[in-house]
Amino acid sequence: MPPAPAANPLPDSRDLVATWNFLEEGVDHIMTRLSEGMSYSKYMNLYTVSYNYCTSSRMNSGGINETLGIGSTGGRSGANLMGSDLYKHLNTYFVNHLKEVRAAAEDLSDEPLLNYYTKEWDRYTTGASYVNRLFTYLNRHWVKREKDEGRKNVYVVYILALVQWKDHFYKHVQSKHKLTSAVLKLIEKQRNGETIESDLVKKVIDSFVALGLDEADTNRQNLEVYREAFEKPFLVATELFYKAESEQYIGTNSVTEYMKKAETRLTEEENRVDLYLHASTRKGLVSKCEEVLVKNHSPKMQEEFQRLLDQEQETDLHRMYLLLSRIPAGLDPLRERFEQHVKKAGLESVERSTGEASDAVEPKAYVDALLSVHKKNAELVTKAFRGDQGFVASLDRACREFVNRNKACATASKSPELLAKYADGLLKKSNKASEDADLEQSLTDTMTVFKYIEDKDVFQKFYSKMLSTRLIRATSASDDAEGNMISKLKDACGFEYTSKLQRMFQDMALNKDLNTQFKEKMSATHDASDLAVDFDVNVLGTSSWPLTVPPSDIKIPAELLKTYERFEAFYMHKHTGRKLTWLWQHSRNELRSLYTNQKYFMVTSTYQTVVLLQFNSSGDSLSYADLSVGTGINDDMLKGVLGLLCKQRVIDLKDGMYELNLGFKSKKIRVPLNAPIKSEVKAESADVMKHVDEDRKMLIQAVIVRIMKSRKELKHQVLISESIEQLKSRFKPGVSDVKKAIDALLEKEYLERVEGSRDMYRYLA
Repeated sequence: MPPAPAANPLPDSRDLVATWNFLEEGVDHIMTRLSEGMSYSKYMNLYTVSYNYCTSSRMNSGGINETLGIGSTGGRSGANLMGSDLYKHLNTYFVNHLKEVRAAAEDLSDEPLLNYYTKEWDRYTTGASYVNRLFTYLNRHWVKREKDEGRKNVYVVYILALVQWKDHFYKHVQSKHKLTSAVLKLIEKQRNGETIESDLVKKVIDSFVALGLDEADTNRQNLEVYREAFEKPFLVATELFYKAESEQYIGTNSVTEYMKKAETRLTEEENRVDLYLHASTRKGLVSKCEEVLVKNHSPKMQEEFQRLLDQEQETDLHRMYLLLSRIPAGLDPLRERFEQHVKKAGLESVERSTGEASDAVEPKAYVDALLSVHKKNAELVTKAFRGDQGFVASLDRACREFVNRNKACATASKSPELLAKYADGLLKKSNKASEDADLEQSLTDTMTVFKYIEDKDVFQKFYSKMLSTRLIRATSASDDAEGNMISKLKDACGFEYTSKLQRMFQDMALNKDLNTQFKEKMSATHDASDLAVDFDVNVLGTSSWPLTVPPSDIKIPAELLKTYERFEAFYMHKHTGRKLTWLWQHSRNELRSLYTNQKYFMVTSTYQTVVLLQFNSSGDSLSYADLSVGTGINDDMLKGVLGLLCKQRVIDLKDGMYELNLGFKSKKIRVPLNAPIKSEVKAESADVMKHVDEDRKMLIQAVIVRIMKSRKELKHQVLISESIEQLKSRFKPGVSDVKKAIDALLEKEYLERVEGSRDMYRYLA
């Protein structure tokens, strides 16, 4: 048997022609027939031949370097120089190979061109990556040395392949924008609803990105090719497409339908970036679409806004908000219209709640009317406008306007007064909202309206007055609820605003101990028969409680006199030097009728008590003069008390004499006779406002002094502006009020005018 033929020996590393012939066949196989496969041994032989040649010590000729433009090699030898021959042959191979590729693309255009381009790109780049690994030693040593010495036109093998693709194929097929045009046509088809091969577009665009080679640093990529070849014409085409489509669509459809279309298109374009565009295009593409689809048609959308508000179309409002929020100042007209809409709705709601009787407004109906408008529009801001701060500010301005200036507010103080009465109703025992959760929500709602009240000092005065009444008459629903409300007011306005309210509670807590001590003292020193009157007293600090001296003094009846004297003696012994002023108008008594068939318990004011007890000692019929002398009550007060008792049929006026009604009957066993008189309620409101005015004058002066103390000298206009700014959290003072306060401080010598300057003030310590 003849011997087996010997395997083809590897070429001599000193023979360039033999070496390249061996390598070229392998490179061509990898570049053109990789799908057929290559044995591992053949690939390793190719790698070995490349390695051996690069490490051989044969002297390299300089002509090759000159041909490639690499530069003269001088007299260097060895591994430093042996790569240039292979590099030249590789370069020549890529150029010749791409001529064949280019020739096959001459007559192609549109989608066939894209199919051919992407197929060849995949084949070429895959092959180039394998060839790049085949010449690893060339890249690592010879190419690196050349680049380190500043040879800018020397690249690793894979980048060399891309450079030749760009110069000898890409530039040819792109010379008349054939590639770009084909890609843009596919994208337009997709925009028109046709199905396209998105992967085809992605591969072409990825090739544009890959060809963006940085000549200074091939490890760093730029997007010059991508932007010039695709992004710029793509954005121009996008603008033209959507400009034509949007104008046609909005001309034949409603604004709400157009908004849906625009929203869909914007989403599609953002998805397009993720699908096959470079991420850097997102900003420019979205900006261009927003300009064409939203900005150009924003006036029509803004005009539609009012109709959507009126019809409460929350979904469409949300869509409009999202669209117009994309463009500069797109939401400003909406915020202005929303503010006017809310203001109008608030005024109309108040008018409906008050009806014709605007002089006798029911607090609950009034506050509910305010809250209904705020709640509806606050939900709209949260849901449709995503809690946008601009819309929140518009809502606040509108609410502040209709809360403080509406049909029910004949004066600026009316709204805070009604809100205080509303809170009073919530916190009384008679409130039907017994559930803690319901009461908590109602108090939160109260604070919602309170936030918009301008004259918060007026609210404070009325609230303080009503709180004092609840505490004195023990009509509060719960101490926890009262404390909760005060805590909310403290959070909103600070400690100073609620300090007196908290001290009122402290006084009531001390009174419990005081009454216990008094009763224990009386029990220890007196017989039970001598303590017939059940007596409780509240001692209230003058500085904390909004109470005034009684409108009339009285002659204390014998039935009460002993207890009265004993308590005064007890208290004066306990607190030396203090003075007690008895507030008869706030006292309440309970009398038991012994003259009627049905025994009644009559709840009376102290003035009523003093009048009725006269009939115990002076008979069943008394003249006005007898009652006046016996009670010591002044005429104005006595006439009011007698009128109310007559109206309630407890006594009758016959022939100028006041007679006890022995036949008095009532459906209630416990009969409340101490109902407030309307004239008294009006007088009380006027009294509160009088105190408010007095407090404001002092507060304005205090603020001015505080400012001047820190600034020492200040101009007139600046002082007025700063004073108003500091006071606006409590109330909105007029300029004339501040001027009057400045004049008062000048008279009191807290301030003086700076000599030579009439509009400059100086603080006097």
